[in-house]
Amino acid sequence: MMNSSFQKTLSKSVIFEGIGLHSGKNSIVNLNPAVEDTGIIFKRIDLKENNLIHAKFTNVTSAKLCTTLENKHGVKVSTVEHLLAALYIAGVDNAIIEINSEEVPIMDGSAKDFLNIIKKIDLIDQSKTRKYLKILNKIEFVDGKRRISIEPNEASLEVEFQLNYKNKIIGQQKNIINFQKDDLDDVSNSRTFCLFEDIEKIKKFGLAKGGSLDNAVVVNNEKVLNEGGLRNEKEFVNHKILDLAGDFLLSGHRIIGKVVCYQGGHELTNVFLRKIFKSQNSFVITENKKVNITDKTVNSFKSDKIAVNA
Repeated sequence: MMNSSFQKTLSKSVIFEGIGLHSGKNSIVNLNPAVEDTGIIFKRIDLKENNLIHAKFTNVTSAKLCTTLENKHGVKVSTVEHLLAALYIAGVDNAIIEINSEEVPIMDGSAKDFLNIIKKIDLIDQSKTRKYLKILNKIEFVDGKRRISIEPNEASLEVEFQLNYKNKIIGQQKNIINFQKDDLDDVSNSRTFCLFEDIEKIKKFGLAKGGSLDNAVVVNNEKVLNEGGLRNEKEFVNHKILDLAGDFLLSGHRIIGKVVCYQGGHELTNVFLRKIFKSQNSFVITENKKVNITDKTVNSFKSDKIAVNA
């Protein structure tokens, strides 16, 4: 078991390709090792200059149906959240992600394929220690019926998430996940989802061009249209927890705190991250060597047991 006090990167590059959920375009992605304190950087290799985009919450310029990052030159990369969640779960701190288009492939709609790709190679400990963002005082943000808060938690990220859909299958599904203690298979395997009735509305916005039953769960009234149905009993809320983990990595750190979220999504999470960083008395950046956040998660992903909510 690697010492999770230290930053980690990939031991070598890995490559994959697939279709973009919203663009419908095929893209090739190369995950590359990076030196200490690099963080996660996307590199648009289809462009010759100004093509680096740092995975930071301040670079989020759209959170409509997916998370889109953009640098000061207007260069974008979208639908980054599932790949970022995979890097979080796998324990990768530093990586250069080369991509030849503006959208990360949706793969199967979850983080499972990304994790399967990463687990084919070793991760390596680097010389510098990992820094954590540790919550000291409760922070809360309310937007109408939607709300999200975070409060101190001893040694891990814990997420309590609840949905509120009129649809009977999705309903008010709720789950609590501790990213240190719990098996994360159900979270990493949970796919993006949507209501059948919303598909045409989404497509009128020019989105979901690559959406299909191969990469999203579609619910029509009281029926799941996908062959085989759901992968786990709480797949809908588990996917939202996966999204939140990916979006939280945009803080630049692994966050230690207990999150409670009701009817949240990419936009609410991004606004909340901005509020956290404005509440400077409510958190500390620390090298907490006693926090083995990735110990459970690394073991978990090695056991392999249209989209409104990408």
